Amino acid sequence: MIEPGSTIGILGGGQLGRMLALAAASMGYRVHVLAPEAELPAGDVAAEVTRADYTDRAALDRFAASIDVATFEFENIDTAAIRHLATRVPVFPSADSLEVAQDRLAEKRFVEALGGRPAAYHPVDSRADLDVAIAALGLPAVLKTRRMGYDGKGQARLHSAGDADAAWAALGGQPAILEAWVDFSHEFSVLLARGQDGDIASWPVPHNSHEGGILATSRVPAPPEIMALVPDAVALARRVAEALDHVGVLTLEFFATPDGPRFNEMAPRVHNSGHWTIEGTRASQFENHIRAVCGLPLGSTALTAPEVLMRNLLGEDVHDWAKLLADGRAHLHLYGKSEVKPGRKMGHVTFL
Repeated sequence: MIEPGSTIGILGGGQLGRMLALAAASMGYRVHVLAPEAELPAGDVAAEVTRADYTDRAALDRFAASIDVATFEFENIDTAAIRHLATRVPVFPSADSLEVAQDRLAEKRFVEALGGRPAAYHPVDSRADLDVAIAALGLPAVLKTRRMGYDGKGQARLHSAGDADAAWAALGGQPAILEAWVDFSHEFSVLLARGQDGDIASWPVPHNSHEGGILATSRVPAPPEIMALVPDAVALARRVAEALDHVGVLTLEFFATPDGPRFNEMAPRVHNSGHWTIEGTRASQFENHIRAVCGLPLGSTALTAPEVLMRNLLGEDVHDWAKLLADGRAHLHLYGKSEVKPGRKMGHVTFL
């Protein structure tokens, strides 16, 4: 057990790290952030900041010497860095969770082996492979890079065979997968936290809406079409967490279809679709992640209000802050980012 007063190291300096640091501070922990960027929303609220690349072994060693346990706020970190850090200090979740989630092909195969049902897919390592994949799956379909894609990036839709050249070029010829198109009614996610002792707590399932591949809103409770699929989806998420011996928050995203939940992707970390839990549940995803990595008992995930809505503030939406502060139902979170860009996550607001 890592006791309050200890120092938690967070790899990554974005808004997820910021909210983890705030949750840690409320429980009496200090936070040391390591990340390479000049602007670090997490660094603004951390006790200490190290600006270094994740592959800088000397910096990782100095970082390890200053902390009692480590975690990460996003998955685009070299797993070799996590494994190296783990030789110096406990790291949760482990590199195993990170490794599976970093590669869409490995992720889908892993989840399939546990009984999950992703969309039909085909590996694509060359332009010729893409033609083979189209013949196997049909169209429409979505071509996705195997690595580094998020918020709709690293994806291209194909509606006809004539789109293949442009789609392959748009992804820069990177290793990819082609996914068959899924007809779905809703999108939802399962968020759970697993402690070092194997105890699991899951939150009510939110209904997620996306715009341009970026999460726009998450709403609880979810509609009946989703709720009917929740037991199967939660059971799969628990199997994934247990198979990976995952410690911390784990998120699985799903499509709601007439024949059951279709697995989309997973994230071995706190997740945008769980931001509503800060005010909407007794223990947020951020608090329970800190509890898990420190070996503490997990907190209650019970709702604090009958209905909860989280809306992302993307780009110019951030300028609505004054109006939102005047709304008695609203809880505003701004991330302290200096540059406003279209589609950039500048903050979020939760309505109870």
